[in-house]
Amino acid sequence: MGNNPKPTGIYAVGTTTFTAKEERDEVLNPGTKRRISARIYYPVMKEAVNGLDKVQYMSRDIFKGLKAVFKLPLNYDKETAAGHNISECYKDAPRIAGEKFPLIIFNHGYQSFREGNSYLCIELASHGYVVMTVGHPLEGVCTEYDDAAPTYGDKKLLKIANRPMIPNILALNKLCKMKGTNTELTKEIDKYQERFGRFLIKRLPEWEKDIYIALNHAKKNMGDMIDFDKGIGLTGHSFGGAVAYYLCMKDPQFKCGANIDGLLFGMYKDKVMDKPFLMIACEDHEVLAARVCCMHSAPAYKAVFRDMKHVGFSDMKFAIPKFMSGTTGKLDVDLMHEKLCKCHLAFFDAHLKQNSDKVDVKSDDVIRFEAFA
Repeated sequence: MGNNPKPTGIYAVGTTTFTAKEERDEVLNPGTKRRISARIYYPVMKEAVNGLDKVQYMSRDIFKGLKAVFKLPLNYDKETAAGHNISECYKDAPRIAGEKFPLIIFNHGYQSFREGNSYLCIELASHGYVVMTVGHPLEGVCTEYDDAAPTYGDKKLLKIANRPMIPNILALNKLCKMKGTNTELTKEIDKYQERFGRFLIKRLPEWEKDIYIALNHAKKNMGDMIDFDKGIGLTGHSFGGAVAYYLCMKDPQFKCGANIDGLLFGMYKDKVMDKPFLMIACEDHEVLAARVCCMHSAPAYKAVFRDMKHVGFSDMKFAIPKFMSGTTGKLDVDLMHEKLCKCHLAFFDAHLKQNSDKVDVKSDDVIRFEAFA
């Protein structure tokens, strides 16, 4: 496992997990119940963590789930497999009495896991945000609970989501190479979804229910450290980013959102986004930002990363770099992390904390950044 990036904010980071009491029928596995868990990352005073142990990054159950989905060799990274790894945060560290922070909800990608972008979440927390990352059972490689055995991912779902596989891959590759205006490209994306996106579009309301279950728990139990008056921010990787867009489009309590390299699943037709939104993409997927760039009445932004691949925006670029190199891109992992965090912090500082009237990110040799008023 690669070196963990150190958080750069003024706070140390505490973490805790919960499993919500509310359950519902599992439509993906009839006869069972869908249970929702979440991990919270939150700011704490640095002196409060003296003598505390850092938490484990990847459990053996998570690694087992990853091996099953990505077919990792059985002997790959024995340290990670044994759970001998740490994250830069502290379990149940003392909260800061009398101080509240804005909430950002993070959603993982399809067949990723709750902690799949933990380094980003930790960095955000170190700068004064509470970050809640939600687990989505069967649709993550492994969903862990506080009071029960984990739920492992259903590998069939990824195949169903991409069915029919070969025509889908060919159509997506063609789509990503298309040229045209953002309006023209948005129409082409909608045509693609009409043919290939039906399963994941149907999953959007189910992930929405997952999020509200976790959010209701946080509202009931964490009002002492979360400033709900500022509204809530959303971000996510891949399908989790599509969920962020979906919720920002629907619910006024979500004030702004970001999507990390995800196709914006959902048939929005002529609907216009009225919340600030940030689209982050690798060069191969820039076309997926088309709707964000043209269908908006609030500030919209696009950050395009060079030498990056889709999976590289997750912790996998750190955690299992040798095996995942073909899907993470050639960009230096520390540069990727620095710029990904910078984009998020600048965006949420401006539009959730409202500390600035603009998102202060500049184009350079790593990213090309554009703002659309």
